[in-house]
Amino acid sequence: MNRQRLSNSTFVLTAMVVIEFIFIFYLETIATTSALTAKVFGLTTSQLSDPTVQLLFRNQGIYNLAIAIILLYALFISRHKKDIITIMLIFIIVVAVYGGYSSDWMIAVKQGSLPLVALISLSIKCK
Repeated sequence: MNRQRLSNSTFVLTAMVVIEFIFIFYLETIATTSALTAKVFGLTTSQLSDPTVQLLFRNQGIYNLAIAIILLYALFISRHKKDIITIMLIFIIVVAVYGGYSSDWMIAVKQGSLPLVALISLSIKCK
């Protein structure tokens, strides 16, 4: 089987998406009540201290880490890099758009822009 190859720009953009999702995991699961988390999500640290909010954030953080792990697998291990990355980027964009629609459109911009650029890069055929 031939291994699928990525352009350098697609690799870098996808790696940046991985970093973004690891950062979101960090905020939601490790630094749940930090001032930075409060600022990023537009909440107060007292709101973040609520046990229900902490539970919801930690659970969401694990999903974001899983996305990052799947993309890392695609980048470094899989023989089907383009297929897996395409599916994951589309998934991220759809979830970002839903988040924007249901909550705040800035979610779509913040979480969907980089994956969209990576998807565009992936779809451009470089020689």
